[in-house]
Amino acid sequence: MATEREAAVDDYIVERLIGEDEAVAAALAANVAAGLPPIEVSIAQGRMLQLYARMIGARRILEVGTLGGVSTIFLARALPEGGRLISCEINPKHAEVARGNVANAGLADKVDIRVGPAIDTLGAMLTTQEAAFDLVFIDADKQSNPDYVRAALHLAHPGTIIIVDNVIRQGGVIEEASSDPMILGTRALFDLVHAEKKLTATAIQTVGAKHWDGFLIAIVEG
Repeated sequence: MATEREAAVDDYIVERLIGEDEAVAAALAANVAAGLPPIEVSIAQGRMLQLYARMIGARRILEVGTLGGVSTIFLARALPEGGRLISCEINPKHAEVARGNVANAGLADKVDIRVGPAIDTLGAMLTTQEAAFDLVFIDADKQSNPDYVRAALHLAHPGTIIIVDNVIRQGGVIEEASSDPMILGTRALFDLVHAEKKLTATAIQTVGAKHWDGFLIAIVEG
């Protein structure tokens, strides 16, 4: 959990740079009411994702892990007319809540939430030769992150941005002897990206409402 000071700085960022957001506030309230775990991106992080998508002019976005749709809303807001976001969610209840939140934000026409294990959904996309995505955001079970990135590479084009959340694990990522499956999955992700010549990447540590964590950010090379 974030310290009071960390959370207060995030509150300041939101107040001064983002402002009130009725749709996101309603989504967060709906997530709590539905009993969803409070593990969505922070508002500041959501705006960051939105800006990244705008920076690259993304028209097609892939999200792995919908939860209640907070990150989905921010990403979909970056899409131009005719843009599309496909989000993979394993939990039917989470998907139902997210669809309601996305619709309340006025973005239902841009978002397609597909229910089932993400690796199966991604495999189906490959089988049907789904068009390539401009940005991929991965925020699901950490054990499967290497598999998600491998699939994303097949659904990408040169210049696609891949962003993976929760890769620092409060410093746990450097614990070689850890038996935590989420840390093991994260370390395997770093090993994969390190060895993958098609990716140029970095990782950034973050602190704030979500305490100490971070994002891995990569670009697919030609």
